[in-house]
Amino acid sequence: MRVLLCTLSDPGYLYPAIAVGRELRGRGGEVSVLCRPGSVPAVHEAGLATLPAEDYGGKHAFSVGWWSANGHSQYAAVLRAAREVRADVLLTSVLCHGALLAAERLDLPIVVLGLAAHLWPYRSGGDGEPESVVGRHWRLRETLRFYQQARDQVGLGLRRDRLPHLPLIGSGLLLRGAPPLEYPGATLPEGVHHVGPCPWEPRADPGVIERLAARTARVGKPVVYVHLGRSFGAESMWPRLNAIFTGGPFQAIVERARSGPPLPDDGADLVVVRQPWMGPLIDMSEVVLSSGTSAPVLAAASRGKPMVVAPAGSEQPLLAEACRRAGIAVRLHTGTGGAAGADGADALTWACGDEAMRWRVQSLAAQLNGTASAAAAAAFVMSAAGDRCPVPAVPVGVHGGSDE
Repeated sequence: MRVLLCTLSDPGYLYPAIAVGRELRGRGGEVSVLCRPGSVPAVHEAGLATLPAEDYGGKHAFSVGWWSANGHSQYAAVLRAAREVRADVLLTSVLCHGALLAAERLDLPIVVLGLAAHLWPYRSGGDGEPESVVGRHWRLRETLRFYQQARDQVGLGLRRDRLPHLPLIGSGLLLRGAPPLEYPGATLPEGVHHVGPCPWEPRADPGVIERLAARTARVGKPVVYVHLGRSFGAESMWPRLNAIFTGGPFQAIVERARSGPPLPDDGADLVVVRQPWMGPLIDMSEVVLSSGTSAPVLAAASRGKPMVVAPAGSEQPLLAEACRRAGIAVRLHTGTGGAAGADGADALTWACGDEAMRWRVQSLAAQLNGTASAAAAAAFVMSAAGDRCPVPAVPVGVHGGSDE
């Protein structure tokens, strides 16, 4: 079986796909990864073959920051790469419209790897969920609008689907969270399944960890891991971070991620990092503060760490609300929109000291870690490939010889 991974190249999307790709390789599959040049070292470390996207006309086509604008170039790149490797099945990310259209053009099965929670309307239930916060119906309409624009650009005819979400999920949409992150009593739509977090990240640099451990030991305060996401034009988090971590009871390790240039004050008890891994930094911390994106939420939850969430835009409010509702996070009060929460260091103190919250997040950690998530996702990919796949499937929950 030949598998083409054509996901977004940003770590939060690429790394889970790498975990699934390694599992598929362990089951005898030939796995290639179409990605941006900056992602090649991580893919090589994982032991998978790389196809640089720029060589296939896909510059910017696999960046989440350009997801709505580059459907045509992504389509062309996936089309060329899939033909070149003679792919039997594709694995892509949510929002990769070009990959979905290329799979349709080639008549190939394609599996979509989603986020920590479902983003669009449920099949049933969820009637009490605040649409003004989570925006499910709005998000589905907007996503379908961009999908149709990409469809028009590549010259594919009109689709008539029984359900509106079906064009966006290919052969199936795999969510990386668990039922506690969905609205109580809601039913997922047809074709949408939970598989678990599919964790993988590059090996951490021991020297970096040692230096950070020494620094935090000198300061002597409880550590907060801060993972900043995109602000979507909202006010920068840096003034609040400087206020929280200057003269307060906590210190912070701040992963700047995709948030722009760092602006720490000289007297703040924080250190800014830019690393392709976060697991060991979360292990050093008591609490995780993030905008509520999938990567830090799943990493924190999998390690049993309570959270403080400060969402800005995109899917952040929905995921932050899911964490708050599940009782594993405190919302950082923004002073706007009437959102319940706590201010500054009070939110961190609350999350750090709430035993019930710690018990709930540790319970969720057991649930997330108790599933062989990459194996479950790989089994789904192989099932989607169907008759194209000559490799015997390994039962879900059993690793197929990969070196994870």
